[in-house]
Amino acid sequence: MFNLIEKENLSELVKKLRNEGKTIVTTNGCFDLLHVGHVRYLQKSKSFGDVLIVMLNSDNSVKRLKGESRPLNTEKDRAEILCALSCVDYVVIFDEDTPRDLLDIIKPDVHTKGGDYTLETLPEADVIIKNNIKLELITFVEGKSTTNIINKMNK
Repeated sequence: MFNLIEKENLSELVKKLRNEGKTIVTTNGCFDLLHVGHVRYLQKSKSFGDVLIVMLNSDNSVKRLKGESRPLNTEKDRAEILCALSCVDYVVIFDEDTPRDLLDIIKPDVHTKGGDYTLETLPEADVIIKNNIKLELITFVEGKSTTNIINKMNK
């Protein structure tokens, strides 16, 4: 059993964590082919608090964002792999293109994103500002991406 949590149970979980005095960190993404860049990113994300909740794009969401050939792994498989990492405490799958609704429910202390974003270019910036969530931008590991892996495999 892994810590995949349903959206309907998020409020209860967050309330429990807050009552325990935990600092909650969130991040989001597709995490289609897990690579060292993902692992370092998730480890760094966890370093900002006690509990890391990964908001995972659903298969439908990945397909809309990345194209018809993606995802390579199903949402359930991607969630289970993420939950196997010691730095990930919970995973919640969302079907929208952005995690705005989940951020509004969780209201984390910290939200992390890749360094290719700024607050101004982040689609969920309005929710982050509204809920006074601290944003931490994490530098990517150069040359490490799912797209690079796919391109290398296709050569």
